[in-house]
Amino acid sequence: MARLPAGIRFIVSFSRDQWYRAFIFVLTFLLYASFHLSRKPISIVKGELHKHCAGGEAEPSFSGQSSSAGHRPPRQLPDNETDCGWAPFDKNNYQQLLGALDYSFLCAYAIGMYLSGIIGERLPIRYYLTFGMLASGAFTSLFGLGYFYNIHSFGFYVVTQILNGLVQTTGWPSVVTCLSNWFGKGRRGLIMGVWNSHTSVGNILGSLIAGYWVSTCWGLSFIVPGAIVAAMGIVCFLFLIEHPKDIRCSSTLSMHSKGYENTVDRFRLHKPVLHGEKSRPLDPEMQCLLMADGKSSICPSHVVVLPGDSGNSMTAISFTGALRIPGVIEFSLCLLFAKLVSYTFLFWLPLYITSVDHLDAQKAGELSTLFDVGGIFGGILAGVISDRLEKRASTCGLMLLLAAPTLYVFSSVSKMGLEATVAMLLLSGALVSGPYALITTAVSADLGTHKSLKGNAHALSTVTAIIDGTGSVGTQQGHPEPVLPDRCSGF
Repeated sequence: MARLPAGIRFIVSFSRDQWYRAFIFVLTFLLYASFHLSRKPISIVKGELHKHCAGGEAEPSFSGQSSSAGHRPPRQLPDNETDCGWAPFDKNNYQQLLGALDYSFLCAYAIGMYLSGIIGERLPIRYYLTFGMLASGAFTSLFGLGYFYNIHSFGFYVVTQILNGLVQTTGWPSVVTCLSNWFGKGRRGLIMGVWNSHTSVGNILGSLIAGYWVSTCWGLSFIVPGAIVAAMGIVCFLFLIEHPKDIRCSSTLSMHSKGYENTVDRFRLHKPVLHGEKSRPLDPEMQCLLMADGKSSICPSHVVVLPGDSGNSMTAISFTGALRIPGVIEFSLCLLFAKLVSYTFLFWLPLYITSVDHLDAQKAGELSTLFDVGGIFGGILAGVISDRLEKRASTCGLMLLLAAPTLYVFSSVSKMGLEATVAMLLLSGALVSGPYALITTAVSADLGTHKSLKGNAHALSTVTAIIDGTGSVGTQQGHPEPVLPDRCSGF
């Protein structure tokens, strides 16, 4: 018999369960990356909505650098059009108006997040997440349609941001709950640290996509990301599997020991080993495979039925009940400050770079992605360290302490030149996004499956929503009017 090709040998070396876990890992990664991809355009387009122009000089061009762009609205020069940008953001109070757009989104997101977790515990994740992605795609595109329909009403853009903020709250509790259903606590920090890089990947793609059209047709900077997130919503509906038991996959517990892999025969072969190792402390997750009296009782049904999947424990936890879980309030307050800094960079960094380094909107958007590149490494580093030390809080505290002086000198150092700006963006991204990623993923999953819940699997979405919702409250403290360098006031 001919030897199997190397590629086929690689495929069959993994079990069916492992392939399904890898699929869910990649799918949820892409789903939430698309959410962040649709949030980024507003920060890129700010430099186009308001341009720094000379006092009384006005030109008939309006939406970018080329007056002959094929995507221009029918009217060439409305009464409220100037070369300073898109009305009403072309006035001197543009910082307040642009900040109000951010504030509208973040306020709606924070309020909606508290409700989203409670609702998400009571609805199928696949349907709930699909609805949120389709609606988010629609409202993101609606903002961009303001360009093509020549809409200059400030209220239109504010309402669009509010609605988008509300529907985007469906994403985070859903994907974290789904991923936690498939992966146990072992190496959770590393797994979720890698997985949480979807935030940075989404921001980077959003910056590049929005930046491609920002100077010629900024409406497409919203419509294209909106179409992408809506398309991913359809993918979610067609392919998302909420729990391994839905397709008779083994429990996530089986990943932690080679003795518990694919078949009932392998379980039976290793039963004597369990009796012989009573003197050695068992992994907390492996204890779920033993009865309360310590006697082995392993059978196929126990592999797919997690503790708490029957009886009264199916009742979803209340909001106040989730708050009583040890650590929820403390980590929520910690995220409040970490997310404040992260979202200030998310919404205002491109405009800041435009002001300091005198780059156009497209180049500033591309340079701002370095903060997210640093965030990828920071999230993975935080996960690895917390797994090694088994101390999530200490890891977050250390990185935040190092981030404080880094951010303090960011403004001064970044003015030394482009190279200094690049270095500070990478370092700041790692130190700020590391704790942020750890708290919103591994810590939230740990608390949502805390031992005080006694096996109740219907708390994870609510806990995740409380922590992320409190963090979103912090994001509003940097808005609506951040302080930009003096060079922003014109030339």
